Amino acid sequence: MIFLSQFKSPITMILIFAEVLSIFLKDYSDGVIILIIIFISSFLSYLHESKAKDAVKKLLSSVSVTSAALRDGSFKELDNANLTIGDIISVKTGDMIPADCLLLEGNSLTSDESSLTGETFPVEKLVGKVPAETSLSERKNCLWMGTHIISESGKAIVVNLAKDSEFGKITSSLSQKDADTDFEKGIKNFGNLILRVITILIGLIFIFNIILNKSFLDSFMFALALSVGLTPQMLPAIISVNLSQGAKRMSEEGVIVKKLNAIENFGSMTIMCSDKTGTITKGKVKLDKALDFNGEESDSLEKFAAINSYFQEGYKNPIDEEILSSNKVDFSSYKKLFEIPYSFENKLLSIIVKAGSDFSNKNLMVTKGAFENIVEISNSYQKSDGYIGNINEIKSHIFDLFDEFSSKGYRVLGLSYIELSDDCNFQKQKAEGMIFKGFLLFIDPLKEDIKDVIEQMNTLGVSLKMIKGDNKEIAKNIGVQIGLNPDKILLGEDLSSYSISQLKKSSRH
Repeated sequence: MIFLSQFKSPITMILIFAEVLSIFLKDYSDGVIILIIIFISSFLSYLHESKAKDAVKKLLSSVSVTSAALRDGSFKELDNANLTIGDIISVKTGDMIPADCLLLEGNSLTSDESSLTGETFPVEKLVGKVPAETSLSERKNCLWMGTHIISESGKAIVVNLAKDSEFGKITSSLSQKDADTDFEKGIKNFGNLILRVITILIGLIFIFNIILNKSFLDSFMFALALSVGLTPQMLPAIISVNLSQGAKRMSEEGVIVKKLNAIENFGSMTIMCSDKTGTITKGKVKLDKALDFNGEESDSLEKFAAINSYFQEGYKNPIDEEILSSNKVDFSSYKKLFEIPYSFENKLLSIIVKAGSDFSNKNLMVTKGAFENIVEISNSYQKSDGYIGNINEIKSHIFDLFDEFSSKGYRVLGLSYIELSDDCNFQKQKAEGMIFKGFLLFIDPLKEDIKDVIEQMNTLGVSLKMIKGDNKEIAKNIGVQIGLNPDKILLGEDLSSYSISQLKKSSRH
């Protein structure tokens, strides 16, 4: 089918018609030459598109295709193709999810859903019910096909398979027949123009020769020779060779061109729609700032965060890895005493350590987690000079700061600590009555060259539109950083009444 699709252009059809007539009239040399040109051109296009499809198949074959499913009372590794709705599967850290599932059991389960949402941060999963109208990204009790587990384990029941899954719906929409590219439309229009011109000329010349009493066969052969001469026989071959060269150059840059004619569409591009995470940004977590209660830089806060991340024994998530990479502290003189693991209920992780000489060998309990939860377990705060005050004195102020940081696109965590005596029962210690230390601000940084790329696009007359799932303020903040107009924002409810053509014409892109 790929090979046959190369013969559908009007120019190729004209050449095939001319070739058939030449053979029929025993003008074998012209017929063979035309036939060779047609096949060379078609084979070049076919060869490249086949290679592109093979490359895609190789990429797909690298994906794990087995899952642990319940069979005869025990879990066995089965091919995903053998799964059925109602199957119970077991998932653990690193597993790909083979279908849309409802979570039945979960032990501190988190998943990476960036393949669906584009967002970097782990998503917490909880057993339970949610309202039917809950958006897909908020359904914490579901596991989605195409995502993978990044911490702990659980069991789930298969609900939707393959094409019926959310991931499958996206895949099926991509596999639908492609609309003709502008380039293909141009070639077809050009071929149709030549066909009309040839038809009119052949008709006029044939009639003119008949009027001049030329023989019917001579008139017909002259008209046929004219049609073959007017048809640009080498044009399909020239197009295929040039497109193949373009595809080769793009493959050297790591780009697979599945359809040759798509290359030429880049030339007519005026609007490019892009995701944020991993495209405009690096798709990685970065600790941008560690700030005290007053929004000022705090080196000691970074050190407390490093203690918490270094000694916790759960999975090393991107947040902990980033904290440790940005703070090289020697913990050889420290001793871990106890850990209160992260819980999805209180969203806190606490570490109790025997600190080194830099903390006078004190027993410290360091807790980091969701900002609101950190404030809830804190009854005091600490100034840079060591002064300890009541948390109620600054509560409204720090919540205002939290709102400000969130609106700028930061993911905000809080940190608190408390000193414990040697005779304390560490196993029974709870995270309460602590001292609020400050804010940890994480961000997905922009790619280094993204501004230069956007400037080049503007120079070429291509306008960038960023489409993302974050709130309006985060979208505005990222847009400002890369030079987009922050006032030209359409929210989901606005977009629902817009068609693509309206978006192109709208002054509120």
